[in-house]
Amino acid sequence: MNPRRSIRQKLVTIVMSTTLAALVVSVGTVVAYDLRSYQRALRNDLSTQAELVGHMTSAALAFDDARLASENLALLRTRPSVRAAALYDDKGALFAWYVAPGEDAAFPPRPGKEGYVKQGDDLVLYQRVAENGEALGTIYLRSQNQLLERVRDYLLIGAGVILLALLTAWLLVRRLGHTITTPIDAITNIAREVVERRDYSRRAARISQDEAADLVDSFNAMLTEIEQRTRALEDSNREIAREAQERARIQQEVMRLNEELEQRVHERTMQLELANSELELAIEEARAANQAKSAFLSSMSHELRTPLNAILGFAQILASNDMPTTPEQKKEFSGHILKSGRHLLTLINEILDLAKVEAGAVTLSMEPVPLADILAECRGMIAPLAVGRGIDVRFPEDAGALVQADRTRLKQVLLNLLSNAVKYNRDGGAVVVDCAPAGARRLRLAVRDTGLGLRPEQVAALFQPFNRLGQESGTQEGTGIGLVVTRRLVELMGGEIGVSSSPGVGSVFWIELARAEPAGAPAPADAAPSPAPAMVPAAPGAPRTLLYVEDNPANLRLVQEIVRFRTDLRLLSAPDGPGGLALARAAHPDVVLMDLNLPGMSGFEVLERMRRDPATAAIPVIALSANAMAHDVERGLAAGFARYLTKPIDIDKFNEAIDGVLARRAAAERTAP
Repeated sequence: MNPRRSIRQKLVTIVMSTTLAALVVSVGTVVAYDLRSYQRALRNDLSTQAELVGHMTSAALAFDDARLASENLALLRTRPSVRAAALYDDKGALFAWYVAPGEDAAFPPRPGKEGYVKQGDDLVLYQRVAENGEALGTIYLRSQNQLLERVRDYLLIGAGVILLALLTAWLLVRRLGHTITTPIDAITNIAREVVERRDYSRRAARISQDEAADLVDSFNAMLTEIEQRTRALEDSNREIAREAQERARIQQEVMRLNEELEQRVHERTMQLELANSELELAIEEARAANQAKSAFLSSMSHELRTPLNAILGFAQILASNDMPTTPEQKKEFSGHILKSGRHLLTLINEILDLAKVEAGAVTLSMEPVPLADILAECRGMIAPLAVGRGIDVRFPEDAGALVQADRTRLKQVLLNLLSNAVKYNRDGGAVVVDCAPAGARRLRLAVRDTGLGLRPEQVAALFQPFNRLGQESGTQEGTGIGLVVTRRLVELMGGEIGVSSSPGVGSVFWIELARAEPAGAPAPADAAPSPAPAMVPAAPGAPRTLLYVEDNPANLRLVQEIVRFRTDLRLLSAPDGPGGLALARAAHPDVVLMDLNLPGMSGFEVLERMRRDPATAAIPVIALSANAMAHDVERGLAAGFARYLTKPIDIDKFNEAIDGVLARRAAAERTAP
C-alpha cells in the first residue's frame, strides 16, 4: 500500500515533473537544431574552399606546374580547420599537397569517389576540377569535425540548466505552496480534534479571503449548529427524567431533531464537496496562468537579449586594449551598436504598447478621419524603406472616403502593416494598398505584398506575441508584438482585421472600419514635430549658451560630445537643481536643458522656481527625461517646458529642438520694443 501523500507533496511533484519535461524537450530541440546547422555549415565551407582551390589550381594542372599548385594549396594555412589538402591529376596520381603544422602527411594513393567521406574525427571532401567541361584532376580536402565535442558540451550545459531550473522551481513551490495548503490543513486538524474529543466548541481560524475562507465559515456554522442541537438534546433528556408523562412527546421531538441534523450534515457535506471541486478548478487555472506567464517571459527575455548581445559585444571590442580595431572597424561596430540600440528601444516601446492595450489604458479619440491624408503621410514615411530594397509601393489615387477612427492609432496600424509588407517582401517586389467598400457602412483597407507567403498553420499563430509573421529563420529584424497591438487597436476602434496568404505568391492583410460622415472641418493633422527652423547664426565671437542640469556623468558626457561639434553653442553644466538655479541666475543662458529626475529637487520644481524669478523667467527650458510615456510628455508640456525630449537621445531631434527654441527666442528678441 502506497504511503499517504499530502497536497503539498503532490503539488511539488506536478510542478517539478512539468518543468523537467518542458526543459528536456526545449534543450533537446535546441541542441539537435544547432548540431544539424553545424554539420551543414561545415560541409558548405568545405565545398566553397574546394571550389576556390579548384579555380586557383586549374592553370597549374593544365600546364603541369606542381610548384604553382603547391603554392596555391599552401594558401589554405589561413583556414585552421583544414588539416590537409591534396591535388590529383586527371590520371589519379598525386600532383601536389598541403599539410597543416603538426598533422599527418599520409594521403590516399588514388582519389576517392566525388563527395563527402567521414574519416575518424575528420570530414574528407573529394571534388573534381574541371575547365571548360574538361576534367583536369581532383581536389582532396580534410577538415576537423568537432561534432562530438559540441555534443559533449551541450550535454553538460543542458544538464546544468535543467538542474538549476528544477532547483528554482522546487524552492518556489516550497515557499509559495503554503498559500493553498494551509487553510485546508487547518480545517482538517480541527475536524479531527472534534471527532476525537467530541468538543463541539472548537472553531477553525479564518486565515484567508477566498473559497477556503467560505469553507471555514460553513464548517464553523455546522459545529455551532451541532453544539446547539446537542445541548437541546441533553435538556430534553433531563426533562424526560423529571416528567415521565411527556417522555413520548420528547422522544418524537428528539427524532425530529435528529432528522433535521442529518439533513443539515448532508447539506454541509455537499457544500464541502462543491467547495473542493471549485478549489481544484482554481488550482488548474493558476497552473495554466503560470505556464502562460513563463512562456511570455521566456520569449521576451530572448528578444531583449538579442540586441543587447550585439550592443555589449561590440562595445567590449571597442573598449578592449587587447583587440585593437581600425577606424573602419570602429565605424562599422558603432553602426551595429546604434542599430541594435534602436531595435531594443523599438522592442521596449512595443512591449509598453502591448501592456497598455492589455490593461485597457489606451484612450482613443474617435472622429471622422480622411483616408487620403493618412495614406499620404504613410507614403512619405514608408518610401525610404521601400526604395532601399527596390520595392514598388502603390497607393490608391481616389481614397477620398472618411472612416470613424482615432487618427494617430489608425496611422500606427497602417504603418505597421506597410512596414511588414516591405520587410518580408522579396527584393524588387511590390506592395499594393487598396481601398474598397465592405457593405453599406463599412470600408476595407487592404495591403497586398509579393513575399513568400504563409502556410495555414503560420497564419493560425500570426497574432501571438513574439511571432515574427511565422518566419522560422529569424533573419528579419522585428519583435513579433506589432501585429498583436495592431489587432487590439483595430478592435478598440470597432473594426476587424484579417489575413489571407498563399505560399510562394504573397499575403494580404486587411482592416475594416466604419464609414463616417464629414464633421464640417477637416480632421487636424497628427501632432508631429514642425519642420526644423534654420540654424540660428551665432554672432562672431559670441556663441549661444546652453545650460545642462544633469546628475548622471555619462549622460552629461554624451551631451558634451554632441555640443562639441557645434561652434555656435557654449555648454555649461550643473549636477543638481540648486546648482542649476544658481548658474542660471549668474550666467543667464540662452536655453536650459533639464533632466527631470534630479536628486533633492526635481526638474519640475527647478522650472517652477525659474518662472517665479524675474531674472530667469524668460529663459526657455527643454525637458530631457527617460520618462517616455504619453502622459509624461503631456505633463511636461503642461508644466511649461518648451520641448520634451526622451532618452535615449536622438541627435537629429536634439539639434532640431535646440535650434527651434533658439530661433523662437531670437525672433521674440527682434520684435521686442
